[in-house]
Amino acid sequence: MRPFRFLGIAAPTILDGRQLADYARRAESMGYSALVMPDHLVEQHAPIPVLATIAAVTERLRIGTFVFNAELRHPAVLAQDLASLDVLSDGRLEIAIGAGWNKAEFDAIGLPFEPVATRLSRLTEAVAVLKGCFGAGPFSYAGKHFTITEHDGLPKPVQRPHPPLFIGGGGRRVLTLAARQADIVGLAPRLMRGDQTVPRPDVASMTLAGTEEKIGWIREAAGDRFDQLEINAYPTGGPATITDNPRAVAQERVDRLRQRTGVELTVDEFLESPHVFVGTAEGLTQKCLELRERFGISSFMLGGIDDAAPVVENLAGR
Repeated sequence: MRPFRFLGIAAPTILDGRQLADYARRAESMGYSALVMPDHLVEQHAPIPVLATIAAVTERLRIGTFVFNAELRHPAVLAQDLASLDVLSDGRLEIAIGAGWNKAEFDAIGLPFEPVATRLSRLTEAVAVLKGCFGAGPFSYAGKHFTITEHDGLPKPVQRPHPPLFIGGGGRRVLTLAARQADIVGLAPRLMRGDQTVPRPDVASMTLAGTEEKIGWIREAAGDRFDQLEINAYPTGGPATITDNPRAVAQERVDRLRQRTGVELTVDEFLESPHVFVGTAEGLTQKCLELRERFGISSFMLGGIDDAAPVVENLAGR
């Protein structure tokens, strides 16, 4: 089994440089594997400067995104940013990239919010362009969305053939792409958020049975490379919460989920979901062990670094 790795949100609020440096050093001392930064046009720092700052003030802590919106940047331009980060961090970069889901952000800047099939097609090509840029020499690419002609992406990343690539989602199409092209596969439930192309929430995708189905899709698409993949889960059911009364917290969240999306889950179904981390430190430690044993999930993004600190202390690297 893979050892446990825990990822923390790099800047849960807008921090100044000194605050960010202190936060990053504390995460490193607590046993976190990486700090990761979202990529949204909301009240947050841009990811690239934050990751560069973290790399500059730490020694072992890895840096990454959770996740880059492929619709916002040309992949060849993004590749140069990412390779530079990998060089500056001495090979500590992880690249999570997705197709974008928050329609409101697209609308705000006048960017067309294409159907999911189009966005996934562009994401597939973006991954190919990134890998081409990270390759040993000039490459050409002719796709529906991107055309590259004898371009040599420079600088080259330290990690070869490229930094670990993370792709995640809840549907079969994106998980198939992840299984075939990524090094880390993220599991997500298909709940209606900003993505208007999801016609209705998929209640089952939040459950253990839904996770079993997703692992089956990944295994089928990955074939012989399945055992090389790292599987990640994160708390879409609300922030990780250490509490002696998990059922009360769960009931509040189940009620909010029902009001927001129409999803009907029992408290027990909610608490056992791989996307919910509410309980005692001992209970959540045991849950992570069980998720690794059953599904091979060894990577967890649990929010801010203090949200589940005792779990990280219990399991990091084990």
